[in-house]
Amino acid sequence: YLEESGGGLVQSGGSLRLSCVYSGNRFNLFDMAWYRQAPGRQRELVANIFSGGTTNYIDSVQGRFTISRDTARNTLYLQMNDLKPDDTAVYYCNRNAKSKCSWGRGTQVTVSS
Repeated sequence: YLEESGGGLVQSGGSLRLSCVYSGNRFNLFDMAWYRQAPGRQRELVANIFSGGTTNYIDSVQGRFTISRDTARNTLYLQMNDLKPDDTAVYYCNRNAKSKCSWGRGTQVTVSS
């Protein structure tokens, strides 16, 4: 259902754009989110976007990350600027709901200092 891409190795201060393609119907109706999981830590929600377009971010990424969606392409994006070593994690997308899709493989983001 979900396929993430766009991760990589970047230096501190660099940028990456993540993409997530949803293979299914009704993408335009879903509240979606990006999550991340760093080694030894629980998965956390990073940013979410409601079907109407309203967005929310955790404090640590506010002003640096931008979540967006293209409903015509069934694709969710995460533009990440001014990356920091603490942003290193595997990033996943999914519905922002109790009933989630099966998790994809995620995409690894590694930020070197």
